[in-house]
Amino acid sequence: MDSLLPAEMVDLAARVIAANTARGLTVALAESCTGGLVAAALTEIPGSSAVVDRGFVTYSNAAKIEMLGVPEDLIDTFGAVSVAVAWSMAQGALMHSSADLAVAITGIAGPDGGTEQKPVGTVVFAVARRGQDPDANEAELKLFSADLGRAGVRHQAALVALELLLPSDAP
Repeated sequence: MDSLLPAEMVDLAARVIAANTARGLTVALAESCTGGLVAAALTEIPGSSAVVDRGFVTYSNAAKIEMLGVPEDLIDTFGAVSVAVAWSMAQGALMHSSADLAVAITGIAGPDGGTEQKPVGTVVFAVARRGQDPDANEAELKLFSADLGRAGVRHQAALVALELLLPSDAP
């Protein structure tokens, strides 16, 4: 067995590592609902140490606050699964690393924890780039089907995060 992870995820991670290596770029991750899955996929790839600066698994609100500097009032006001918190997580990962690019993921993988406003399968992603105006950083909410189950939601979230780590001019 070459990898514990699905081939689709490892193949995409290999593209991320190759594209960022070619451009001399490094990345950091701030993961919540994926629990380090994106970092695990990237570090499956030989040579990933040239690209992966660090990953933060900030599953609890306290970890988001302590490790990434997410303001507690953002969590209280918008909830941990929100564009505001994902944006702050990405900013925090960039500020607490030497990476060129940071991606944050926060969501509700289920089977419990969803609400009418934020059902199971709600995942928010954010991207922060060093040297870019923080107001220009991107954040996006995606809704994956709860029918995918916990593992399926986490899998799909990891794939989206890996796509976000590809440079815009990558093949």
